[in-house]
Amino acid sequence: MSDAPNTPDSPGAPASPGPSGAPGAPGGSAGPPAAGQDGFLKVLGRGDVLALAFGAMIGFGWIVLTGDFIDAAGSLGAAFAFVLGGVVIALVGLTYAELVAAMPRAGGEHHYALRALGARGAFTASWAMVLGYVSVVAFEAVAVPQTLGYLFPGAMDAGHLWTVADYDVSAAQVAVGVLAAAVMTGVNYIGIRPAGVFQTIAVLFLLAAGAAMVAGAAVGGSASTMEPLFTGGVAGMFTVLVAVPFLFVGFDVIPQSAGEIRLPFRQVGRLLVVSVACAAAWYVMIMLTSGAALGPEELTAADLASADAMAALWNSPAMGNLLVAGGLAGLLTSWNAFLIGGSRLLYAMAESRMVPAWFGRLHPRFRTPGNALLFIGALSVLAPLFGRPMLVWLVDAGGVNIVVAYIVVAVSFLVLRRREPGMERPFRTAAGPAVGVAALVLSFGLLALYLPGMPAALVWPWEWVIVGAWWIAGLAMMARLPKVAPGADAEERLIAEIERRTRGRSEPAGPPSR
Repeated sequence: MSDAPNTPDSPGAPASPGPSGAPGAPGGSAGPPAAGQDGFLKVLGRGDVLALAFGAMIGFGWIVLTGDFIDAAGSLGAAFAFVLGGVVIALVGLTYAELVAAMPRAGGEHHYALRALGARGAFTASWAMVLGYVSVVAFEAVAVPQTLGYLFPGAMDAGHLWTVADYDVSAAQVAVGVLAAAVMTGVNYIGIRPAGVFQTIAVLFLLAAGAAMVAGAAVGGSASTMEPLFTGGVAGMFTVLVAVPFLFVGFDVIPQSAGEIRLPFRQVGRLLVVSVACAAAWYVMIMLTSGAALGPEELTAADLASADAMAALWNSPAMGNLLVAGGLAGLLTSWNAFLIGGSRLLYAMAESRMVPAWFGRLHPRFRTPGNALLFIGALSVLAPLFGRPMLVWLVDAGGVNIVVAYIVVAVSFLVLRRREPGMERPFRTAAGPAVGVAALVLSFGLLALYLPGMPAALVWPWEWVIVGAWWIAGLAMMARLPKVAPGADAEERLIAEIERRTRGRSEPAGPPSR
């Protein structure tokens, strides 16, 4: 992408602002959605973008894993770990914020790495993040029946099918997970606007449930219940920190959907950073309010620790169910956002000819990457077949790949700051090189937590099998890519080289020489 001014004819530029300053809407009226040169409809406003990113980061993990976090690090220790994790993600987010404002195209980190590092670097970032997105989507397909099982005890146990890692998988769980996957994929298939409206409504419900949790802690919580405030030492903190990439992944959905955002580029960068701060505040709030309600032993014994804490704060099982419903809303917002992000990333890879062109087809009516959505939706349909053990496997396998993508983006940020100091940057991160180095070092620190011998090492065999199989397939595809040097025109050169190779294979040989 060139550094051309942000005019209506520039790639990725928003529609022309009307007299009131609202992009593409004369007089501030909504007007028909404008289509960018990439074919996507520019319909997402400020509230849509914030709801998309915040809802993506606030999934269902805070309902399921709170007891484990407090048991490992203590209530204040877990909260402090999320503050540290929020700082790490905020630094990474600042690198994204500058890059998304400079290169507002669907696919996010794919384009940053392609311009900074070339074809192989772009494939590494994109392939890693695709697994991260797919792991979250599959996680949600498993978590939906788990949530309904809390709201309707026994309903999800009907029809035993098989046992996976000592967990009984039932027909009811599989049916609900598959149906939910089909519905969420369908909502996204028919357009970004329905998906955006759904996201906003669900986030508002989630926030209402969170407000009830805070009010309950103010009335029925106890500081003595929070003790011990710190447990487990450094290892306990690592147990919480290792989940940070998985729990905070979602702000990067903003870059993925940049082609559908109808805002000045500078605002897009700011909203990305704000969304990370909001998510960190949410996780800290959950740790403190849950710790004020129940002791570590009770939280650890609970199936859904945050919900049991809510019920204890209000002395009402109905309030616990309300928080579970809020968790279900968070689950759906995360699911919705990652279907958006994952499909746009696959679309960008297809546009660059890194994956089959089938993934890069936009639906002629809905203007969504329908084939990519169907592919990710199909993978999420498989996850419920493995039951609850799949939740843990996906958290770790997806998390380590997300960190790999963060590392590549931080490197891309630093390379572009040095190589292209004059590149137009509507949002410019203060102390950029220092922020980039800090994001890179801290991301490597997160990556180290997954290595053998560390407190949160990937579990053999399943988590290593998931990661290994994904990268064996990825390396096979990467080996077929031409060696294209980085630069503003790297995508054009990559496409031209791949098409040249394709023509060379398809053209018949010339006449035999005499």
